[in-house]
Amino acid sequence: MSLRQASATRIAVLASGTGSNLQAILDAVRNGSLKAIPALVLSDVSNAKALDRARAAGVRTAVVAPRDYEGRAAWTEALSCVLQEAGIDLVVLAGFMRIVGARLIEDFCGRMLNIHPSLLPAYRGLDTYRKVLAAGDAWHGTSVHFVTEELDAGPVIAQARIAIRDREDECALRQRVQAAEHWLYPLVIGWYAAGRLDMREAAVWLDGKRLDQPLVFPESGPG
Repeated sequence: MSLRQASATRIAVLASGTGSNLQAILDAVRNGSLKAIPALVLSDVSNAKALDRARAAGVRTAVVAPRDYEGRAAWTEALSCVLQEAGIDLVVLAGFMRIVGARLIEDFCGRMLNIHPSLLPAYRGLDTYRKVLAAGDAWHGTSVHFVTEELDAGPVIAQARIAIRDREDECALRQRVQAAEHWLYPLVIGWYAAGRLDMREAAVWLDGKRLDQPLVFPESGPG
């Protein structure tokens, strides 16, 4: 039995916006499908709706604003200190619109996840919906990956693959991708919390086996 199986995993969710993925995580904890403790919701902006969602659920919140620090390194160090003081086991980026520095990634190496709206390695960075539609691609989706220093380039754990519909616009595609994110992210977090998921040798390991490719699910989810 792993240490994570022996005691509930304490997670911190970092969010800058509305917090829809945060809400999906909180809902999964509440209904028992995700066995983890949402110990902290942290934002870089004080008016993020994600903070309101956390307070409504009785989850501790914190704001670490970059403007209060001299440079990204100092801000990143402050982030890491807050997370470590809260006894966080796993950091979950969910619409966190800042690039974190090396200190945080080093302190939580193999213990930080991100969700990105594309089928990585395609379309790293911003504006993925616009880019995929402009390219005329047949598929889009979302990916959960471990965070490394290179943006959106950490080992990919799992993806939801979505067929783009004829004449679909950005808004409609975004809604479908986000709906998939809301079941995919809690699922992967649950694997980590159960001691099933690790990053070793710069690769994903699930149930003691190295994944050479991410697990790919249909839009509707597993099963």
